[in-house]
Amino acid sequence: MTYDLVIRGGTVIDGSGGARRTADVAVSDGVITAVGAVDGKGHREIDADGALVTPGFVDIHTHYDGQVTWDSRLQPSSTHGVTTALMGNCGMGFAPVRPDDHDILIELMEGVEDLPGPVLHEGLPWTWQSFEEYLDAIDGMPHDIDVATQVTHDPLRLFVMGQRGADREAATVEDIAEMGRLAAAGIEAGALGFSTSRTEWHKTSRGEQTPSVRAELNELVGIAKAVGETGAGVFQVVSDLKGFDHEMAVMFEMMRVSGRPLSLSVMQHEAGDGYRDTFAAIERANAEGLRMTAVVAPRAIGVLVDFRGTYNPFVLSKLFRSAPDLHDPEMRRRILAEVAERGGLRAPLNQIFELGDPPQYEPAPETSVAARATREGRDPAEILYDIMMAGPAYMPVFNYHGGNLDVVREMLAHPNAIPGLSDGGAHVSTICDASFSTTLLTLWGRDRAAGRFDLEWLVQRQCRDTARMVGLNDRGVLAPGFKADVNVIDFENLTARSPRLVADLPAGGQRVLQAADGYLHTMVSGIEVYAGGEATGALPGHLVRGARSMPAN
Repeated sequence: MTYDLVIRGGTVIDGSGGARRTADVAVSDGVITAVGAVDGKGHREIDADGALVTPGFVDIHTHYDGQVTWDSRLQPSSTHGVTTALMGNCGMGFAPVRPDDHDILIELMEGVEDLPGPVLHEGLPWTWQSFEEYLDAIDGMPHDIDVATQVTHDPLRLFVMGQRGADREAATVEDIAEMGRLAAAGIEAGALGFSTSRTEWHKTSRGEQTPSVRAELNELVGIAKAVGETGAGVFQVVSDLKGFDHEMAVMFEMMRVSGRPLSLSVMQHEAGDGYRDTFAAIERANAEGLRMTAVVAPRAIGVLVDFRGTYNPFVLSKLFRSAPDLHDPEMRRRILAEVAERGGLRAPLNQIFELGDPPQYEPAPETSVAARATREGRDPAEILYDIMMAGPAYMPVFNYHGGNLDVVREMLAHPNAIPGLSDGGAHVSTICDASFSTTLLTLWGRDRAAGRFDLEWLVQRQCRDTARMVGLNDRGVLAPGFKADVNVIDFENLTARSPRLVADLPAGGQRVLQAADGYLHTMVSGIEVYAGGEATGALPGHLVRGARSMPAN
């Protein structure tokens, strides 16, 4: 036989959880046709001797809802082996929408997801009003990787209820029926699910809470029931779990009335083991026959501290704000003197670390800026200034309250958890967690001195299990009939590089990008989209409309 592509002699970790093996992978017409000893030839052949061959990664928690309408490349996720990205999380999106409400949705996304208003105002084409028209707009633009989305609660509530929805008023019976109808129609048009936010952390750029944060039980259950009647779709929820028992009751009832799966974002918000209560509730849900999953991060969720980023303690210096040459020793001296005169930096310096290149995402507490200043007898502002001159500093926020990532390991190991929460496409000048997939493999499969996982299990979690959680049963496994999304990886040299700010967004907006070494080839439907970390120019990615069935063997 002749194939479109044969990847020869790689160490195949196929995503099923089975043991790695040396094998060839053959591809034709965008699907995998053989895995093993392939006798036929390929129109193109790749020598993968010494490399890992894995399925493409499936990232189920991104926020490319705006970027996907103006940018064909879903970076930085696509540079980290991701071949399918699910957006429309946390109840945030841009459809359905009335023309008069564009600004409200922009303010919502600007406040919650740190996407600058000028970028969205210039970048969003607004060629849609209905959710179905939004899907068509995405579908009409080629991309480097596949994208999928969900119906999002905040724009839906605003669309149906108008200002009452924005003001977080209780929905009427008629409101709930209409939201349910539109959510179900969105699922039938191709959305993979419905998402909502119930956390007070999420606020608009005006400081107002999101429309969905106080939605009552009858509203969410009414929408869930309508979604359930389609026989498809999943639910995604983020909540700060204030009023824990009530919040869990809401989610349990959504699953009961719909018969559909639900995922909940879980992290360690503060010191202590409160996250274990969440896992215990998830275990109870599954024991009842419901399908509930925790989506957890493979490292701390942290903020970049950068001279040009959103979080920069030196902005309190008037001299700094005058945009001097920061490399000038005299300017450095004067800025530090001004900071000292103002009482020092207003920042948690015991929680800020040098990130470095390659990044150190599990820094020891004794390497914090404050600890170094005490040990070296220096001004902490001087230490932080020098760190930031070389690259961004790093401030872990969630999952790092014990000074290590032991909590992360515990969460990743839970049988009802899968990796996610990258927020790719969001927090563009503050966070770059789109490299989570790279950290999952390197930190937990290779580098950590204690608590490593089998690489086969990590690949299964990042590929097959994430895909199946959201109904994409046609990908995430290297086996005949499955979609030919493939990574060929130099695992020994796989490394995320230091994040860097670039000004390449609409209206000259800036964002953080993060390169990676070690991704030799990334294929989407058998077409190479990245080679050696560089885009090939190919754009085979599509909008995935609706769940996908398991390939027939």
